[in-house]
Amino acid sequence: MKKYLNKKTGFILLMIISTFGLVGSAAYYSVLGLSSLFAGASFAVIIMAGTLEFSKIIVASYLHNHWKIAGWMKYYLTVAVVILMIITSVGIYGFLTSAYQKTSDKLAIIDKQVQVIELKKDRFQEQLGGYVTEKEQLNTSISELSKGLSNNVIQYKDRETGQIITTTSSSTRRVLVKQLDDSKEQRNLISQKIEVITDSITSLELKILDLESNNELAADVGPLRYLSKITGKSMDIIVNWFTLAIVFVFDPLAIAMVIALNKLINGPPKPLESEVKVAPKEEEIIVVKKVDKVKPKKNVKKEEPPKPTKNIYGEPTRKKYSDGDNANTGK
Repeated sequence: MKKYLNKKTGFILLMIISTFGLVGSAAYYSVLGLSSLFAGASFAVIIMAGTLEFSKIIVASYLHNHWKIAGWMKYYLTVAVVILMIITSVGIYGFLTSAYQKTSDKLAIIDKQVQVIELKKDRFQEQLGGYVTEKEQLNTSISELSKGLSNNVIQYKDRETGQIITTTSSSTRRVLVKQLDDSKEQRNLISQKIEVITDSITSLELKILDLESNNELAADVGPLRYLSKITGKSMDIIVNWFTLAIVFVFDPLAIAMVIALNKLINGPPKPLESEVKVAPKEEEIIVVKKVDKVKPKKNVKKEEPPKPTKNIYGEPTRKKYSDGDNANTGK
């Protein structure tokens, strides 16, 4: 068991999980994006795009493992894999932009609601400004009437005594008092209206604050709004930048990991037969010593084997035999 559970096999297993996870998620989101682009035949597009995604991974593995024997088809298959990568990236881009568009539409509805409330608030602000101006005028008029009432003095000289008598005009006083009372009553009515309008404006401001702060969508796009604020770009441009960055990395990384996984599983490439050099083992090394050739000596007589002194019967043989004698008997 320990033989198979080591660092290499653990890394290979981790590589397999991450590769299939990345490839599967890229295919899933690409298929969803393409089906949303062709909503009229979404089910057919899902089947077609899913088949193409699976075939793309198989073709990429085949090209890596059998490039030298693929022949002319390897060029077509390479172009097909590149085109499928572009299609997958377009599907992922469509999925991400579609998801943002839904959020953007909901935010647009909220923004319109806020604009309507802002219009109501502006109308109340105008009315409030008019009432405040009218109240200031009434305050000024009341102050002047009060001064006129206090200065309503008539002086005349008594004929009998000759003294100067100071008194007030009753008719003028009645007019001033009536105008003063009317002005105060109008001021009170205007003050009540100002309070009502102020409460309405406060209520509208609370609604705007509730829409902008307590909304989940507003909280989700908070970072995007912050980036849009500090960069001076609209939220649509910021989202487009992020989407393109994800698209450029997603599917190309998936294909690269598939090729890397094939290299990792197959091991290092085997050398060609012409490049194989087998070193002799120490036990098989044969030591060959050079042996000088022995030159034959000239004029050297070959030694003849000794002749037998007895024949097969144990009798002594003669040195010389005649042609008619029996070699065995010596006769």
